[in-house]
Amino acid sequence: MQRPRFELPEALVMEILSMLPVKSLTRFNCVCKYWCSSFQTPHFISKNYHNNLENNNLNLLLSRCDGNTFQPYLSPLSNEKDQNYIVKQNIHLPFFEDDSPSVYGACHGLLCLFDSSKDKAAIWNPSTREFKILPPSSIQRPPYFSPFEETYLTLDDVSFNDAAFGFDSKTDDYKFIRFVTLTFVNSEEEYAHPHFIYQVELYSLRSNSWKEIPYPDYNPNGKTLGNNYVDGICYWKTETGAYLDFRGLILSFDMRNEKFSVLPIPEFVGSFPEYYVDLLVFNGSLGAIVYPLQRIDTSFDLWVTSEGVWTKQFNIKSIPGVVHPLGFGKNGDLFLRDANDEVLVFDASTQELKELEINTYLDHHRFAISLHTYLESLVHINGIQEVEKYVIRQPTRNASNEY
Repeated sequence: MQRPRFELPEALVMEILSMLPVKSLTRFNCVCKYWCSSFQTPHFISKNYHNNLENNNLNLLLSRCDGNTFQPYLSPLSNEKDQNYIVKQNIHLPFFEDDSPSVYGACHGLLCLFDSSKDKAAIWNPSTREFKILPPSSIQRPPYFSPFEETYLTLDDVSFNDAAFGFDSKTDDYKFIRFVTLTFVNSEEEYAHPHFIYQVELYSLRSNSWKEIPYPDYNPNGKTLGNNYVDGICYWKTETGAYLDFRGLILSFDMRNEKFSVLPIPEFVGSFPEYYVDLLVFNGSLGAIVYPLQRIDTSFDLWVTSEGVWTKQFNIKSIPGVVHPLGFGKNGDLFLRDANDEVLVFDASTQELKELEINTYLDHHRFAISLHTYLESLVHINGIQEVEKYVIRQPTRNASNEY
C-alpha cells in the first residue's frame, strides 16, 4: 500500500531553510528556481541573518602578514571551543599586493578591506564569496592658495587615515567613510614647508560613488579593536588638550543624517595619558577596554554603554606577559597578544588562559595582527564571485594549526 504523500507548507519550508548556514543555502540554489529566487528576497536574507544573530553564530578572522612572502592574508578560526580555535584555511588577498589592508566592519556580514597606501578598497561577503572593488574617488583636489605665501601650492601627497564601514537604514545603503589628508607644498622652494588640508570622503554602495562631507572639529586617532560600527553609528577615539592635560573624547558619525558629534570618555578612565582606551563592539553595544600604559602584569576593565550610561562589565586581573587585547569572540572569550607575539584566549567564566599555538610569531608585522568577527549573511553587494586575481583560499594541510 502506497503511503500518502505529505508536503510541508511552503512558508514552513522557508522558515526551516532560513536557519541553515549560507554554505548549505548556496548549494540548495540548484534544487529549484523557487528556492533560488526566495533566497534572494530581502525578507529571507533578513530572516537568515537574524537567526545567526540570535544564535550568536560568530565567525572569527585573524588579519595577518606572511613572514616569508610579506603578503597579507586572513586566517578563519573554528568557532568551537573543543577545537581550540584552530586555523582550517588561509585566505590570501593578491588584490592588495604587498600591503596588509585594514578590515572594517562587519556590518550585516559584510567587511570592507582598505589599503590606505594605494587607495584600494573592496567590500567583501566572506560567506557568499562576493567581492566588489570600490571605484577611485572622483572628488576634486584643486591647488591650495596660501595667504601666508601669497601663491598657489602644489598637491604633493594624499594620505588616508581612519575609516569606518556601516549601514544607513534610512536609505537602505551601505557606506564607507574615510578621513583624507592632503599635503601641499610650494614647488618652487627647495625645502618647502608643508601645508595640510583635511577632507572626509563618503562612499555609497547604492550609487557606487564618492562624495565629500564637512570635516569635523576633531581628528580621529587611536586604534579600534575590530569593529567601530554599532546600529548606524561609527565611533573613533579622539582627544583635546595638551600633554598631561589630555581630555579623551569619542567622535561619532551617524550614517543616516551624515553628521558628526562628540561624546566624552567617562571619568572611569582616570588620567588619560596613563591608560590605553581601546574602543570595540561588545554584544552589540559600544564598549571600551581600559588598561594601564605602564605595567608588568596587565589587568583589563571592560566598560559598555547603553543609552549613554557606561557600566563596568568585568575586570580581568593580572595576566602576566600579555601585551595587547585583540577583541572578543563567542561567549565573552577575550583574545590577547602576548610578549612573544602569540595569540592567547582568556575564558572569563573559568578565568582560564590558553595559548592557541597559531604560530603568529612567524608573521611579518606581528604587532599589526588584528581580530575580526562577522555573522554569515546572504546580503548582495553587486560584485563578482571570488577569483584568484583577488582572493585565494588555501586549506591547511591538516586539522592542526600548522600551515
